[in-house]
Amino acid sequence: TRLQNIRCVAMFSTLRTSAVRAATRPLSRAASLQQERGFKASVLGAAGGIGQPLALLLKLNPRVTTLTCFDVAPIVPGVAADLSHICTGAKTTGFTGDDLKKALDGCDIVVIPAGVPRKPGMTRDDLFNINAGIVRNLVAAAAEACPKACILVISNPVNSTVPIAAEILKQKGVYDPRKLFGVTTLDVCRARTFVAEARGLDPLTTRVPVIGGHAGTTIVPLLSQVEPAVSGFSDEERDALTHRIMFGGDEVVKAKAGGGSATLSMAYTGAHFADRVMAGLAGEIGVQEYTFVQTDKVAGCTFFSLPVTLGKEGVESIHDWGKINAFEEKLIADMTPDLIEQARKGVEWANAHK
Repeated sequence: TRLQNIRCVAMFSTLRTSAVRAATRPLSRAASLQQERGFKASVLGAAGGIGQPLALLLKLNPRVTTLTCFDVAPIVPGVAADLSHICTGAKTTGFTGDDLKKALDGCDIVVIPAGVPRKPGMTRDDLFNINAGIVRNLVAAAAEACPKACILVISNPVNSTVPIAAEILKQKGVYDPRKLFGVTTLDVCRARTFVAEARGLDPLTTRVPVIGGHAGTTIVPLLSQVEPAVSGFSDEERDALTHRIMFGGDEVVKAKAGGGSATLSMAYTGAHFADRVMAGLAGEIGVQEYTFVQTDKVAGCTFFSLPVTLGKEGVESIHDWGKINAFEEKLIADMTPDLIEQARKGVEWANAHK
């Protein structure tokens, strides 16, 4: 069964259950009561292709009692007004221009999808110079307005923007590695979908660990750990699935033919991850997700996407990736230098642009 005993608005309750609480474990009555704690959430970049549906899903989330939307685009007060007409409990307000800190004031959770999207032919590195500055400015404001908030970075290239965010928070004297996350949930979601399609499984009950980073070959699906257990993948099937999971973003960019990158699936998975962070903050036990965090568990890497347990202060514990096969070991070994370099690039940029 899905999450029980949460007060819901009758209209769209099915949407709220499926979009925000999909595939989560059932909770005890005591755990569900803990979730009555409300959270103030902010979406930075709320007028964009990811930001608008992400804000919608957070408006539908019963954990959110206050939602602020910020964007440099002048339409964002209208986006917030539109959302505010939805009959849920989250009070919604839009901010633009010089009101960034007003949007962030007192927030518990800040989700950052702001930035330019990828277009055909662009790599995540092509986005770096633009999005690096955007993330720096937004995180710097969050450091001042809500220094204890959990910050969820969606803006690409995540392998570099999360290290940038960490450096900015350090410069402001408020860095807490437990509360900074790179959102890699879309990689896990794609892996579940693609594996389920290939093997005739239910994607809601299919589990596929995805570790590493959030760009191309740094995305490492662990097909040897698929649940429910499946018979061995042929080399051809394994290679095809691995490549599709790694480059699923390119599939969407190409299909949109210049119209943008993955927005709806990113909004869905961003909202899911935000929900799980809030669940941990509220005291729910056993909340585990994959996310790109600071860790010393992987030699040479300062950031790596691994399974973590989320708790009342953000990351409670970071777990190893478990038993893997030789193919997966090689994927990790081959991509690690790139992941290290992408993080180094972010750190150097942040220190050069104080």
